[in-house]
Amino acid sequence: MTLTAPPPAAPQEPAPAGPAVAPRKPPRPRRPGRPDAAGAYGTALLILAALVFGLLLDIGPIGDVRHARDRETSYAALRKDLAEGTIPVGQTDSSGTLVRQGRPVALLTIPQLGLKEVVLEGTTSGVLATGVGHRRDTPLPGQAGTSVLMGRQSGFGGPFGHLSELRPSETFTVLTGQGTQTFRVLDVRRAGDPVPPALADGAARLVLVTADGPAFTPDGLLLVDADLVGKVLPAPARPLGSDGLAAAEKPMGIDPSAWVPLVLWAEALLLAAVGVTLARLRWGRWQAWICGVPVLGALGLSVADQVVRLLPNLI
Repeated sequence: MTLTAPPPAAPQEPAPAGPAVAPRKPPRPRRPGRPDAAGAYGTALLILAALVFGLLLDIGPIGDVRHARDRETSYAALRKDLAEGTIPVGQTDSSGTLVRQGRPVALLTIPQLGLKEVVLEGTTSGVLATGVGHRRDTPLPGQAGTSVLMGRQSGFGGPFGHLSELRPSETFTVLTGQGTQTFRVLDVRRAGDPVPPALADGAARLVLVTADGPAFTPDGLLLVDADLVGKVLPAPARPLGSDGLAAAEKPMGIDPSAWVPLVLWAEALLLAAVGVTLARLRWGRWQAWICGVPVLGALGLSVADQVVRLLPNLI
């Protein structure tokens, strides 16, 4: 058997020479925690939107719910004071000190408007966020002189939002520690309207005051004058006069004491916003917002509470 060698391999042609291609560099990895400008701006805008939305909720739907809760709480406190005979009937309590602002002193009932509101002592923006307020430099309803009750037009339930629907000769009642008094409406007036006749000596009048104009953007005051029907009640001495009343308690007044808590809550909100932004860069968008939204929401509402106190007290 004869062995034959395999045929020689055909020579391969060399590959045509071409330009050398440099290898592509891998993408440079982003350093962890490096700020993303677009993401930071987006987060800031979302936080700003949450603050504005929180303010609208605070004086709108959430404010209505809070007003309903505060009304029930104040009504329970009023019933307790009436039952125990400790309800104030003047500017001072049994110890001779001025009645604490926010303490229930009366119950206003206007059946025509479906209104039944606890009257609280004081008329600052904070007090009127919880109900109708009694101006402290005036007597209580039914006592000799002109008593003034103030209430919000739109925010926090807007208890006085329908006062313009009252008509002359209609009646309503006010319950105080001295009993139930009935008042008859004289007129509903705005700026420039005729003023009712001067109050006779020893008579009693009640003036209901709220804002007038579009909701949350009032352009004046609306007043309802009503005279007492029945016997005038005795009035204790009133050590606090109109000269001693703070500007925050007058119509359309703002409460400057809200500035300090506003700054503190705003600082807390700023720190929380920075924390959410850093968490977004490290954890991811959804993880950061799931953890941060409840905190930002609570702090945003706290800031909104103080901002509301800096707004006119009748809106």
